[in-house]
Amino acid sequence: MHLSHWEAETLFRPVDAAVIGSGIVGLTAALSLREREPGLRIAVIERGAMPAGASTKNAGFACFGSLTELLDDEQTMGEDAVLDLVALRWKGLLRLRRRLGDRSIGYEPLGGFEVFAPEDEAAWQACMERMPFYNQTLADLTGRKRTYRRADARAEAFGLRNTAHLIENAAEGQLDTGRMMQGLLALARKQDILLWNGLEIKALHDLRTHVELETREGWSLRAAQAVVAVNGFARRLMPQLPVLPARNQVLVTREIPGLALRGSFHYDKGYVYFRNVGSRILLGGARNLDPAGETTDEPGLTDAIQARLEQLLRDMILPPGIEPDIERRWSGIMGVGPEKRPIVQQISPVITVAVRMGGMGVAIGSLVGEQAAALALGHTL
Repeated sequence: MHLSHWEAETLFRPVDAAVIGSGIVGLTAALSLREREPGLRIAVIERGAMPAGASTKNAGFACFGSLTELLDDEQTMGEDAVLDLVALRWKGLLRLRRRLGDRSIGYEPLGGFEVFAPEDEAAWQACMERMPFYNQTLADLTGRKRTYRRADARAEAFGLRNTAHLIENAAEGQLDTGRMMQGLLALARKQDILLWNGLEIKALHDLRTHVELETREGWSLRAAQAVVAVNGFARRLMPQLPVLPARNQVLVTREIPGLALRGSFHYDKGYVYFRNVGSRILLGGARNLDPAGETTDEPGLTDAIQARLEQLLRDMILPPGIEPDIERRWSGIMGVGPEKRPIVQQISPVITVAVRMGGMGVAIGSLVGEQAAALALGHTL
């Protein structure tokens, strides 16, 4: 396809900044660029009708780290790096909430809970041993003397079965993913940021003074700066980056009268997660059943993982005698890698990347987007 004179000179004339990816990171980067440089011509480019990765498909957890995850990360990252990452997530959540407002995103401070089955006694004991350290260390960050606390008695109140222990993170909450993204899009429109959906970028050509963005349609767009914010799809444009896609499968039940479950729950070292959505149950994860098969950026569902999720509904989450009644199933694509810290760096004078959210895009996406905008403009955050 070739652009007409009118398209080339008006609709798709060169931009000052092209943000590739319209998820949390991309939209926040565009908004931050506008705040820093009000006169810029900014375009956010999305290959689909909506973000293809995780921003509109996540569970809506406002979380920053269950204890088993933090203890596991200590083994590979070290204590200081773990604490830095927790702080990054916490500050990112605060930025998101301040930008959009708790009411507009349906934020509810219902707490986060880590579930331990009877066979998880050793993991629970390890968490209890380290809980005082994390409570003391995170007190200044969260403003709570006890961020984490034992909450075994609440398992019965929530209707959970086959549950030996619960650990509550009192500083966590949940939000409405759809309203969050709707709010970011509304802000972008209000700030005269161009939103180009259905436009796939095939390649980036770094000409040092500017970037040529080659589209699937066969024509190119010129930008003075490009910010790549495509998370789990990063290697499609930049195969050299240490980012791998990770698919997570999700389901949500129909409404369950009298549902007692309230809050956001983590199980099996965070590989499984569930929450209430009103009187529905949302449940997802279990990609550790098939790590190789779920290392893909193709959406889809598999019988084995869906069966595992339904089994957990029957054995742990639903009241006795109630069979799973599934209303909807879907999948989302995360970006992971050998390190949990996101990649936020300027790889050339005209290209900045902000990818590898590690399944924590809701928590860190806002801060990462702001950091990417600052780098693109040669500033520090």
